[in-house]
Amino acid sequence: MSSVIAADAVEWGMQLPIQSQSSLFVQPWEDAAGPDELARVAQAADRAGAFYVAVCDHIAIPADKVEAMGATWYDTVATLGWLAAKTERLNLLSHVFVVPYRHPLVVAKSFSTLDVLSGGRAILGVGIGHVEEEFAQLGATFKRRGATLDAALPVLREALTTGRFEGASVEPRSPRREGPPIWVGGSSEAAIRRAALLGDGWLPQGTPSMGFRKAVELLRALRSEAGIAEAVDIGMMSEPLHLGEVGGDWELPSGTFGTTSSEEMAVRLTRYLGVGANQLQVRFAARSAAEMVEQIERFGAEVWPQVSAAVLQSR
Repeated sequence: MSSVIAADAVEWGMQLPIQSQSSLFVQPWEDAAGPDELARVAQAADRAGAFYVAVCDHIAIPADKVEAMGATWYDTVATLGWLAAKTERLNLLSHVFVVPYRHPLVVAKSFSTLDVLSGGRAILGVGIGHVEEEFAQLGATFKRRGATLDAALPVLREALTTGRFEGASVEPRSPRREGPPIWVGGSSEAAIRRAALLGDGWLPQGTPSMGFRKAVELLRALRSEAGIAEAVDIGMMSEPLHLGEVGGDWELPSGTFGTTSSEEMAVRLTRYLGVGANQLQVRFAARSAAEMVEQIERFGAEVWPQVSAAVLQSR
């Protein structure tokens, strides 16, 4: 149980567009986009120095939720495996893989294989899920999903690190001695506790009711009380971002932080990381895949170096 991010670094990553198209965040251009655009965006993130790209996980969207959630959700592991061949250095994160849908050894098999095929770039982000009807479709138990994940995590840990579980082999083994890192998703107190005691990192999903700073303090206190000395990776999420002139009659999506100043954006994001996080998940507002690529490249070249320097100087 330890950090995968270097002690003297802060990193950024992004959840990919196109592969999940919830009405909460999908942009109009994504509807007509497909694998070619998805690869271009991931490759731009790779060139721009992103630490990871992330893919969501849903299997069967109930008919009465399609309008809100969308029906398009690419398979998580298949997509990450395909992207492994399209990229060179960035990590491949599930944000998040709903472990209670599956037997934990199935999850271990998928992510140890992904780690082998990607050259040690898989990060297993896990969560409990939230769509009760989807659990019913899959024959999984919704009300015990938290307990199911808690019970699964030690199984995953053993299978991913040793390639064995209760006398059975679960191979190919990860090329890393400790296997792919496990980052626990969720912003409830139970999720924070799970991340602290059973994970290598925390992936918030929305603002915790106690606020980010108190959540980070709780996570660190829980690890200290449990005698866990290893460092932990702690995430933070930004609102959608857009750098540069908007132009034309396009209006930025609601909630987007738009600015023509890389310095202004860097100051804002540096403040977010001030809660004690060492990785920031960002999202970009764009009108096309080409503009998304441009935003990613500008962010990596103009904004993140300022954020990284400011955060590390403050520590």
